[in-house]
Amino acid sequence: MRKIFAVTLLSVAAFATQAMAATNFSGEWKLNLSKSDYGPVPAPEFMNRSIQQTDASILIKTHQKGAAGESKTELKYTLDGKENTNVINGTPSKGTAKLVDDKLIIESVRELQGAELKSKETWSLSGGGKVLTINNHANFQGNEFDLVIVFEKQ
Repeated sequence: MRKIFAVTLLSVAAFATQAMAATNFSGEWKLNLSKSDYGPVPAPEFMNRSIQQTDASILIKTHQKGAAGESKTELKYTLDGKENTNVINGTPSKGTAKLVDDKLIIESVRELQGAELKSKETWSLSGGGKVLTINNHANFQGNEFDLVIVFEKQ
């Protein structure tokens, strides 16, 4: 009886540990433009992301090309919800990142074309971890809009 209890207890503990493990967005990702919806914003010709996530932080390297030309950005956030400052095209961007259940929430504020751009991204994985969907609610010059950006793991 004790053996059955011990095995059951170990199984429950292993399952609980696995269930509590944070979603990890690490990997090489390629934009799937046909599944994305850029709304009023011009879609890029291509976008690739390299994401490295640890228990404490996430590093997001993006390479894209669109109407405004080609750009590369590197954003780093701690996952504790504390404010981080990154630089995008020479302009500071202040933001926070935190894991909530199985999603990553990134909120940021920066200047774009002389006005404030606020963004709230909600990241989620599907397709067995092979599809990354980013639902982005943005506010620019008082205009609110939503984007859906879908990536496939390479």
